[in-house]
Amino acid sequence: MSRSFGMAAYRALSRRSAARSFVPSAHRPKGEVVWLHAAEAGNLLAIQDLAQRLCSARDGLHVLITLPDGEGLNMARTTSPKEDTIHLDELPSEHPAAVESFLKNWAPDMCIWSWGRLRPTLVHETHRNGCPMILIDADTGGFDGRRDRWLPDLSRDLLTGFAARMARSVQAAQRLQNLGLPSNAIEVTSPLQAGGQALPCADEDLSEMTKTLSGRPVWLATSVQEEEVATILTAHRYAVRYSHRLLLILHPAHSQSLIDFAEQAVEQGFRVGEWSVGDDISETTQVLMAEDGHDLGLFYRLAPVSFLGSSLSPGHGGCNPFEAAALGSAVLYGPNVRRYLPFYSRLANAGAARIVKDAQSLGTAVTRLIAPDQAAAMAHAGWDVISHGAELTDRVIDLVQTTLDERLEKRHANA
Repeated sequence: MSRSFGMAAYRALSRRSAARSFVPSAHRPKGEVVWLHAAEAGNLLAIQDLAQRLCSARDGLHVLITLPDGEGLNMARTTSPKEDTIHLDELPSEHPAAVESFLKNWAPDMCIWSWGRLRPTLVHETHRNGCPMILIDADTGGFDGRRDRWLPDLSRDLLTGFAARMARSVQAAQRLQNLGLPSNAIEVTSPLQAGGQALPCADEDLSEMTKTLSGRPVWLATSVQEEEVATILTAHRYAVRYSHRLLLILHPAHSQSLIDFAEQAVEQGFRVGEWSVGDDISETTQVLMAEDGHDLGLFYRLAPVSFLGSSLSPGHGGCNPFEAAALGSAVLYGPNVRRYLPFYSRLANAGAARIVKDAQSLGTAVTRLIAPDQAAAMAHAGWDVISHGAELTDRVIDLVQTTLDERLEKRHANA
């Protein structure tokens, strides 16, 4: 990356106007760190999904997600996966001292910058430090700022520092060409969209449970809050009238609610079993209490229909519906899913999810969807949503794997 006149002028201005200090949110973890910048606030959920996929694909990998400002950082903290391999921080100012402190603290092994709104000092110094960079999901809005229009040579020089440049549309690719990149230096891909991960499940557990259930219809209610359990049990009572062998797997949002939920089910006359203590699941078991969220991968595979809780009552924000859709379970949900609203909207628009508002609408939906053809149609629609955009995610994961492997080989060769 060359040092243009525009870059020199920009750095001089940054020294005078930008904050000098940078205080990191945490110290760098041991091992490899991939830095993923979420420049477009509206696509934060997709960025977080990509971070999870990266961590799952490479053992010991940590991902740092940065946000442009404090407001974006606070938003990210409300939806960030509760995993110790994903870290959040705000970008430093463009003052060279702040940039130096940021890079010294996090020392990323690779940078993935999404959308646009490049920070010249930060991008220039990251490249100068030998950190490989790729640009993904570039869009016209990310390169239509005042600086991009008046200092096109600066934007061109910054873009040449990226090892790969991927645009989400032909129009975005044209915008990068207008800034000086040749067309053969730009790859047009699908937009970055979350796709969800298939939660794990032991094959022997699935085989054993399938044999035990012996064709019984099953539905799952997961992440259920205390104020939702009565609605769930009433809906199950309604559905059992039409499908006498129907089994409800009930997973509380908080494990301490398990005993209370079980007592309420017994009071309503249901025959209850408890998964965590190894209760036998007989033909007469009507409600199976499941405390451990680690078995959701098994339950989603068993249940063609899943109600995703923390959504009927306000204040909880819902839970990630792509986990259910990725495993072929039709999604039912309440109206309070603010935290994951873009995910639910994509599924609902595709016919893979249906909103319910009370016990009657939930019971009616369960009754209809346990019919194999109905559940299969929604599951297929859900899989289409999950698959869309997988091309870019897979491409990024492959690039990260290749880049980090090459860095490891160089370190070993120089050791």
